[in-house]
Amino acid sequence: MLLNLIEESRPAAGHSEAAASSGHHVPWIAEQVNHLFGPAVYKLQEAIMPSLTGLWGGRWHGDPEMPIPVHIVMLLIAVFISTVVLYLIRGKLSVENPGTGQQALELIIGGVRGLVRDNIGPHGMKYFPMIGTFAVFIGVSNLMGLIPGLIAPTTNFNVPLGLAMLSFVYYNYIGIRENGLFGYLKHFAGPSLAMAALFFPVEIISNLARIISLSMRLLWNMFGDETLVGAFGQIFAWGLPVILMPLGLFVALMQAFIFTMLSILYIAEVSHHHESHEESNASPAGHAAHA
Repeated sequence: MLLNLIEESRPAAGHSEAAASSGHHVPWIAEQVNHLFGPAVYKLQEAIMPSLTGLWGGRWHGDPEMPIPVHIVMLLIAVFISTVVLYLIRGKLSVENPGTGQQALELIIGGVRGLVRDNIGPHGMKYFPMIGTFAVFIGVSNLMGLIPGLIAPTTNFNVPLGLAMLSFVYYNYIGIRENGLFGYLKHFAGPSLAMAALFFPVEIISNLARIISLSMRLLWNMFGDETLVGAFGQIFAWGLPVILMPLGLFVALMQAFIFTMLSILYIAEVSHHHESHEESNASPAGHAAHA
């Protein structure tokens, strides 16, 4: 988190100049957050970051005008919406008269539960909290780009990369926990021991490449959509940007779905299905099916 608060080897006014040269206006809320908390954050950075960047021979140049980057501010807003707002919706749940927010929440939860159950199995529901968090947080983050005055945090490379690394660590942790370290490493060795020397490095590289594929897919689709809408918005101030909003909505929801679905499939690869098989074999229906 602290490393995301700074950008290395930039002049003090680097953020402002970069924003001005790229044509991006710093959102008002980001300016206010930096006005309120920036001085304290910058003092913390001055105390910690020079020694950290010095470990690899770099030099740290902070930005006293905006020590908290825009994507961090937007990330915190997404966290707030994903937790506080959903908590408020949960407090108003009603069986007899469900509101629009409740219906939308039930649709999302039901859809993610169905994906987990269909692709991982009944035992996969223990992973639902993390997978559901991915779906809600990425969906909220992407949709923020459609709100005037806000920017989707997923258009900054740090955020998709962090999410991809979290997904990577989580499904590998599941693989090691359920199969043991040796059993999980055997998963990369291929179908036979004779081919292990060939399969193992290829599978390891392929597994590591998922971090790049997950992050870049989310980044470039969201960044491309925002750039397209922004470019047309500068040419056509009225009308066309509104027409393009359904496209932005589709891209935002689709990218949240793709990231969540891929995370589910990665977990399904490393998660064993012994529990579900044993349950089906122990049940009368399971015996009838095998008979």
